[in-house]
Amino acid sequence: MALSSHTHSFSVLSVSKTAENGNGRSRGRMVVKMAASTSEMAAAFEEGQLERPKWSGKTPLSRLVGALIAFKPLSSVLKLGARQVLIRTAEKGDIPWREMTKEILESDVYKELESIQNPSLVYPDYYLNPFHAYDEGNLSWLAAAEAEPATMSMVRRAIPNASTVDEANQVVRGNWLQAIEQHHLQYSRTTIIRDILDIGCSVGVSTRFLADKFPSSNVTGLDLSPYFLSVAQYKEKKKGPRKNPIKWMHANAEDTGFAPQSFDLVSISYVFHECPERAIINILKEAFKLLRPGGTIVVSDQSPKSKILQEMSPVLFTLLKSTEPFLDEYHLTDLEGRMKGVGFINVQTGLTDPRHRTLTATVPC
Repeated sequence: MALSSHTHSFSVLSVSKTAENGNGRSRGRMVVKMAASTSEMAAAFEEGQLERPKWSGKTPLSRLVGALIAFKPLSSVLKLGARQVLIRTAEKGDIPWREMTKEILESDVYKELESIQNPSLVYPDYYLNPFHAYDEGNLSWLAAAEAEPATMSMVRRAIPNASTVDEANQVVRGNWLQAIEQHHLQYSRTTIIRDILDIGCSVGVSTRFLADKFPSSNVTGLDLSPYFLSVAQYKEKKKGPRKNPIKWMHANAEDTGFAPQSFDLVSISYVFHECPERAIINILKEAFKLLRPGGTIVVSDQSPKSKILQEMSPVLFTLLKSTEPFLDEYHLTDLEGRMKGVGFINVQTGLTDPRHRTLTATVPC
């Protein structure tokens, strides 16, 4: 898809609500904060005073939480508690978690598995860890069925003043997509994005946003979980045909099997916090290989500098860490430095919502 030249300067959006006051102004008006460029992203949202939260990395607090989590009887309780908090938070935000999960589990989604699964794929050791309070990690139907409501809940938590998930997505996904567009226009030798790879696509939420934003592009969603991909394919079929149908690929992001220089854009959303640093480096190397000269990589994930994450309550960050085995390693990784070390240039980063950062970079021409 050819990108429009007028989008060189984009707006970073944030939502806040104004209550009714003595002048009779109505409650619920959306206030939009604007930032003129990627370098001003962080100015639209508040950073904390630290490089990373005190509960992450190798701090005494982090070690204490790690010791608590390592005690198996307590760990089981924490994981159960984390799951219940997620569900309650979602449903308080008008996200019908249980209803959406039941709809998937009682559907014909299971029929998609045979056409999706690569039976010869060997899973990396880190992927076999429990994630998100699922003992099987991402390799289960329940995890796949709950992935979309969990994603919706994440978006609502990121923009707590939004009245709906759609409004929250206007900020979270809108800023992410505009960061991609601006970076590619500014640094690529071409304005055309023909081929897009969405690494760690889960059940296809981010993949569908990319396909909607760039309808003329060929979009591929890649994930290690055949269960997630089955849900992605099932939901995409229910939406009806696209001009360019999304392709789904069951593969390891560290070694995808795609030919070098196959893509103009590689997207990696909310993946790296679930990876050890060695996997992050390998995925970045693979992305660099897969991108054409002038191609763009975009990475979105938790921001260690987020004020909200740095000030998270002890109960919440303990529950969070109990379900994310590589969270400390992620927060200690110099992601910008690793991207530059792989060979990417024009590395830029900024908060695109109060909790998450978006990094963009280019393959040299």
